[in-house]
Amino acid sequence: MSNRRDFIKISALGAGGAALAASSVSFLKGPSLFASDGPKGAPKNQNLRRFPTYCEVCFWKCAGWTYVNDDNEIVKIIGNEDDPHCNGRLCPRGTGGIGMYNDEDRLKTPLIRVNEGGKQTFKEASWEEALDLIASKMEEIKSKYGPESFALLKHGSPGSHFEHLFKAYGSDTIGEPAYAQCRGPREVGFSTTFGSWVGSPEPTDIRDTKCLVLIGSHIGENMHNSQVQEMSDAIDKGATIITVDPRLSTAASKSKYWLPIKPATDIALLMAWVHVLIYDDLYDRDYVNQYTIGFEQLKEHVENMTPEWAYGITTIKPNVIRETARAMADASPSVIVHPGRHVTWYGDDTQRARAMAILNALLGSWGKRGGFYFKEKLGLPKYPHPPFPKPKWSWETLGEKYPLAGMGITTEIIKASIPEEAEGHEVKAWLIAGTNLIKTIPNKELVRKALNSIEFLAVVDTMPMDITGYADVVLPECTYLERYDGIRSATNRKPNIALRMPAVEPKYNTKPAWWMAKQLGDRMNLQEYFNYNDFSEVLDWQLQKVGTSLEEMQKIGYKEYERETGSPYLKNGEDYKFNTSSGKIELYSAELAGLGFDPMPVYTPHPEPEYGFYRLIYGRAPMHTFSRTANNPNLTDLKKENDLWVNPKVAKLWDLETGQYVWLKNQDDVVSSFPIKVRVTERIRWDSVYMVHGFGHTNRKLSRAYGKGASDTEMITNVMVDPIMGGTGMRGNFVTFLTEDPGKEVEL
Repeated sequence: MSNRRDFIKISALGAGGAALAASSVSFLKGPSLFASDGPKGAPKNQNLRRFPTYCEVCFWKCAGWTYVNDDNEIVKIIGNEDDPHCNGRLCPRGTGGIGMYNDEDRLKTPLIRVNEGGKQTFKEASWEEALDLIASKMEEIKSKYGPESFALLKHGSPGSHFEHLFKAYGSDTIGEPAYAQCRGPREVGFSTTFGSWVGSPEPTDIRDTKCLVLIGSHIGENMHNSQVQEMSDAIDKGATIITVDPRLSTAASKSKYWLPIKPATDIALLMAWVHVLIYDDLYDRDYVNQYTIGFEQLKEHVENMTPEWAYGITTIKPNVIRETARAMADASPSVIVHPGRHVTWYGDDTQRARAMAILNALLGSWGKRGGFYFKEKLGLPKYPHPPFPKPKWSWETLGEKYPLAGMGITTEIIKASIPEEAEGHEVKAWLIAGTNLIKTIPNKELVRKALNSIEFLAVVDTMPMDITGYADVVLPECTYLERYDGIRSATNRKPNIALRMPAVEPKYNTKPAWWMAKQLGDRMNLQEYFNYNDFSEVLDWQLQKVGTSLEEMQKIGYKEYERETGSPYLKNGEDYKFNTSSGKIELYSAELAGLGFDPMPVYTPHPEPEYGFYRLIYGRAPMHTFSRTANNPNLTDLKKENDLWVNPKVAKLWDLETGQYVWLKNQDDVVSSFPIKVRVTERIRWDSVYMVHGFGHTNRKLSRAYGKGASDTEMITNVMVDPIMGGTGMRGNFVTFLTEDPGKEVEL
């Protein structure tokens, strides 16, 4: 396919932005620390100033303190001891945030695509040039097609600023990969059962649990700080850990029970557990009678879903299924069947989440100590602005065939960007903020078709990620250590807030996303939606409305409030109305039935790999976040490439050895751009292989990440879409090994 938009290598380009003088940070008035030692690990005999922040390396958003010395150098980042997200202890990612700031491969100045001598390249540009071009394109798209035809694809803090801009502009064509590519199915599965999204952080009362069940939830690898700490405490207190996973994950190695399930059979195991709880009379009868609806229908539904039936599907022995079900019941109600995080697996993921929710209901754990607490957050008032204009169509229009989708489905926006795929509402331009779409979205060919169809693409990022090479304009964002962002108001046992403020001025010629969004708004005569000079004015206004101030938060960083909704736990027999149509926990979902879906989960067999192929399973590493950190100099020291877990039986069949490099080929004959190192281990089933996500970068400007390991996303070409909410199931892909260099030219 000929490319209208060539990939441009960001090599020496963008390196010329001059660093600001160190003395220019005098406007940042952080409290001085006159102790000679300063924070642990910091140079001695220096006066250190500290500035509050919350982490952007992953989206747990732990509150912390950034320490700066007299030379305006960031010395150390530590956790805020008052914050329940971290309890004063940051994970490797959080402490590695300095590496993001110091990374010399950062984007340094705006870039604009130009055609020189018949070849597309980037030229360095001023902010005025870059912003004028984007604003003019936004006005042009609005005039020709309507504002709805300009889409925002976003993630993280920068996305919130551009979402405000787009809604003021008149577009609600907004998508976030965190929904349809990550946790959307669990939100729908739990909301159709309990009437509540799980949310982030998950309201799991792990610190007081007596039994924790993990199904593909890799606590300790997917490093969600407070959950790791609470799980460690629970283990110390004798909690039973049950881990269901085709591989012996870190969590599985700490578990009393490891159930190495056959991939794609989770619903069968879950429903067999439901069968045992009901037919062995192990469920919480009082809780079920008072709070649920549809029990008799559920009982009839699972009558034949016995452990013996599940054994033939899952390979988990019937006695193990019964024993683990009894362990859950013995701990009830202080038991958690964890809803997981990245749950877009096989296309029936909402129903799998429903099965997990139903299990928690039978165990009486929702709203109980040691189970799930009732979360609460502080509602921050919106800074005054006029009502947003009402779009003629939105993300909901594009995703209307998925009736329970709760956010924009990124892949549907991408499809609407391809004329032959669009169904009456065509997307003509994108702004991408904070997400590396090439490594995020399965089916790379779909993304490429869209990139060659849209008329304009602007990308905002801190690093030259793969997607930046396709942009018409690249805007370099400063890191989270150099900017103000919105107040972190997260759900927890108690409402709380945390402040992020700049510890140093932005390096090079980079800017914060709030500034970019405001500048674009001003250029499009949307000033009334950005009625402030500096985002700190917005923060101070909001903070004063909730009984504090920017000045106070700059000193304390974190503030906790008392609950307004009562206890986070139900008392025995307490009246409670759930936010469902019936006011009860819905074991049988009339809503799903009314939409033509199964009202209770049903196991359906999934495709099996052909001979010589193995199911590709992917996951996380505790020192990396997706593909965002693969070039971080502090974190690449901990893990510079991924490896491929291969069972010894398979290794013997293929004559593979630990340390050997192989290329991967999937069921659609797609070959990996780079080889990956084999790790022969008993910790993975023979029918599967495993690799950590986020490696195999093809952009040479990422000097530490380029060509290191293989990209799992590249191998994901078969996508199974959840018909209920549009989630993209990505674990139906199979790979085989190429032991000789296939001579593939790396496609950029």
